[in-house]
Amino acid sequence: MRRLCTPAWIARHALAVGLVTACLGLGWWQVSRAASGNTLSWAYAVEWPIFAGFVVFLWFREARQAVRGDDRPAESADDVPAPPSAVPGIRRPVRSARSARSAVPAEPVGDAELTEYNRYLSWLSANPGARPGDYPG
Repeated sequence: MRRLCTPAWIARHALAVGLVTACLGLGWWQVSRAASGNTLSWAYAVEWPIFAGFVVFLWFREARQAVRGDDRPAESADDVPAPPSAVPGIRRPVRSARSARSAVPAEPVGDAELTEYNRYLSWLSANPGARPGDYPG
């Protein structure tokens, strides 16, 4: 329990008490407004105590985690996932042959949109690392 008596935790306790008091006070204010004829205030009168309960839930969860502290076993080197090989957000360009249209089997004469869509699908199949935006057609 000594962990919950640090200056940072005392500030958190004071903040939680202040927020709960404010939420309950605002809920009571909405009840008084609703009693004077403002029907929308009934919804707010219910919401403010829910917000206060959420503050209590978060405070309790954080306090419980602080009390437990480092009781969890340390991860071994085998448990740590390997860092990703590429930086996220940077795409590697896809190199494709310009003669990709000649590699596509000829479609029977008919719907031009269907033919182009089939070429697009075959290009995606031939370039598994490609994204739709890389399509040269």
